[in-house]
Amino acid sequence: MARKLLLAVLTIAVLGVLAAGAVFLGLFERSVVAKDIEQPLSAEQMKTLAKRGAYVAVAADCYACHVTKGGAPWAGGLPFETPFGTIYSTNISPDKEHGIGAWTRAEFHRAVRDGVGKQGHLYPAMPYASYRKLTVEDVDAVYAFLMSREPMKVANKANHLPFPFNIRQGLAFWNLVNLSSDTKTEIAGRSAQWNRGRYLTDALAHCGECHTPRNLTMGMKDSAYLQGAELEGVVAPDITKAGLTRMGFDPLVFASFMKSGISAQGAMTNQMFEVVHFSTQYFTADDLAAMSAYLFDLDKLPERTTPPAAPQPVAVSADVAASARASYLAVCASCHGGEGQGIPHVVVPLATNASLRLADARNLNKVILSGIPAQRFPGLERMQPMPGFAAHLTDQQVADLSNWLRASWGGQQPTVTAEEVRKQR
Repeated sequence: MARKLLLAVLTIAVLGVLAAGAVFLGLFERSVVAKDIEQPLSAEQMKTLAKRGAYVAVAADCYACHVTKGGAPWAGGLPFETPFGTIYSTNISPDKEHGIGAWTRAEFHRAVRDGVGKQGHLYPAMPYASYRKLTVEDVDAVYAFLMSREPMKVANKANHLPFPFNIRQGLAFWNLVNLSSDTKTEIAGRSAQWNRGRYLTDALAHCGECHTPRNLTMGMKDSAYLQGAELEGVVAPDITKAGLTRMGFDPLVFASFMKSGISAQGAMTNQMFEVVHFSTQYFTADDLAAMSAYLFDLDKLPERTTPPAAPQPVAVSADVAASARASYLAVCASCHGGEGQGIPHVVVPLATNASLRLADARNLNKVILSGIPAQRFPGLERMQPMPGFAAHLTDQQVADLSNWLRASWGGQQPTVTAEEVRKQR
């Protein structure tokens, strides 16, 4: 979760405590957990559900947050840095002391769908605002799968949050304001493929958590659903039909992009690289097609599509063009090519790159300044490392290069200033 979001969520938590009292607010929390799940699952049911749960857990991208590099699987410990301290993901292996081995079926459901665990409220870094739309069957499947894993005797790390931000009960206020009671899994009149895509996008893959802007209380802003949001200094882009089309995707290319993480539109970076690495590369072809059909608002994914037309170039001043061409030839052209064509399977193209077509230039500027590490994508795709050029280009040179690239190949107005670049360093 973005640092800004966690900051606001923690602030709202404090307001909840001061405004009405955690105990009182807790009485009115919206639970979607049905009483019939109090009945334990049989050993045979658990065994059958665990097989399906392996896929559901992958689709929900559980592993990415509940393991650290080199750490024990499902043992948690991944840090979420905030201005008020650090929150750590928890052990969700079936260890009875440190994990969820002693949790009942009902307790697991309440944590996943209501955001309330055995030890109290969960911080919304765990996307329960989206997971509450999961079906009972899918939550049961994940529960059975996790209970079939090897217990990891790894103690949970204590969150480093000073008073009053360590008062979990205050999140009752945030839940009351931001948790929806609408958990419909299907919309009448739409195809099974579209509805499956909606379920994958909104519930399992929880795309809105990053791609939907936030309201005043930092809950997801329904009126701007999937229209893009700031995320730790960069932009999680607009992934509505209009946004995807603007970036150069068509429904078939986008489905392939979510599988491979790389295309003519560029390569997955930052948190989205992990989403592909741990989750979407394992989606079935049917689920990839369903997600794309939903995002492009199609009841059926077509067999053939026509790529969106390239944006028309925008003129830049002679001074900006001269500065940018000199920088491009000095630090970009040797890899990306004189015409921005890139090198297949090694370097992504720029002429068709989605980041140049975004209205906000921060993602492009960050890459120019900081670079991108080498990445290994599903299959045989690789991308060599791109060095950052913060030490080689001045703020004005970066601004000129960014403006020229975006105007020439992205059709964007040259609005980047040296001051904006300076703030991004």
